[in-house]
Amino acid sequence: MNRPIYFDNNATTAVEQAVLDRMIPYFTMEYGNPSNTSHVFGWAADEAVQIAREQLASLLKADPRGIVFTSGATEAINHVIKGLGKGRTNGHIITVTTEHKAVLNACEELEAPGVETTYLPVDKDGLISVDQVREALRDDTFLVAVMWANNETGVIQPIEEIGQLVKDHPAYLFTDATQSIGKVPVSVENIDFLALSAHKFYGPKGVGAVYIRPGKPVIVLPQLLVGGGQEQGRRASTLNVPGIVGLGAAAQIAADCLDEGYRDMKAKRDHFESVLRTSFPEIAINGEGADRLPQTSNITFKGIRAADMMAEIGKIAVSTGSACTTGSGKPSHVLSAMSLSPEEASGTVRFSMGRHTSDAEVRDALDLLCTYATRKYPVSV
Repeated sequence: MNRPIYFDNNATTAVEQAVLDRMIPYFTMEYGNPSNTSHVFGWAADEAVQIAREQLASLLKADPRGIVFTSGATEAINHVIKGLGKGRTNGHIITVTTEHKAVLNACEELEAPGVETTYLPVDKDGLISVDQVREALRDDTFLVAVMWANNETGVIQPIEEIGQLVKDHPAYLFTDATQSIGKVPVSVENIDFLALSAHKFYGPKGVGAVYIRPGKPVIVLPQLLVGGGQEQGRRASTLNVPGIVGLGAAAQIAADCLDEGYRDMKAKRDHFESVLRTSFPEIAINGEGADRLPQTSNITFKGIRAADMMAEIGKIAVSTGSACTTGSGKPSHVLSAMSLSPEEASGTVRFSMGRHTSDAEVRDALDLLCTYATRKYPVSV
């Protein structure tokens, strides 16, 4: 089967072979329940979970005690926001208009009982400023939720500077780092909560983690799932040992190749964007004026309906909207927040390369796109 070129790594990545190899024994041989510490099968599973916890903590420069395994970032996000808001009839949250829908929808749910949310607007590049956060902080602000890097545009927010600001305020700082892990350095310094999913950095689907800052004062966060006492009483459910092992292995690989991977993906992305500029009469690279993830190109093709273009080309797998909210029929809320019109949003494609995207795949994708441009603009190109 002649499969398309895969340029949709922000939606999900392939599981690394080394990650899969590490996982398989925990399906077939070491299949014990880590909560059962009365025999060797449980001991082996528990040890594997603790190793994975340490591997992920090392990547995040975190205390392993702060790592709680979940089914993914969406659960982690709901755990933090709904947990902090549980039982509140007042108080204030600060977040950003371009956050993932999991964050925005969780905040909206808390507004019904009386919590107020400030949604910070972004500039044309999708950025907020530290001053915006400073001006929005109030005495009753209990949470600041800012995504580390945007899933659609790759734009990186000034998280370190925001962390410096918020550490002197009673509010907690939460960041959805799902797209950043394994692509740029991520540290939990001055971060109270962080969410991630393994399948965004070459681990398996269905597993993720929430970081909850340990130490004193202890952060009291009600369980989202209740039942047993797993994960230090933070999250009830039998642990997905193979998935957790895979997450840990993916984290270790990410740490080992972070710098080299960044340079390689950025070089491919910059070349890709440069060639497209010469082939299409008018394109806009959304978020170009900001620091971006090295493999993400969010490009608006003026006067073109992106879905039609990619369907005609047919050999490149991409997202013409946010993969998590496709089917809504509405323009991307991220692009709308960046002041793109509905027509411009409909002409936008997210190309997201990966660690294993080859030079040949970049070349072939460019050939297909440039050939389309030649047909579309036979005089000007």
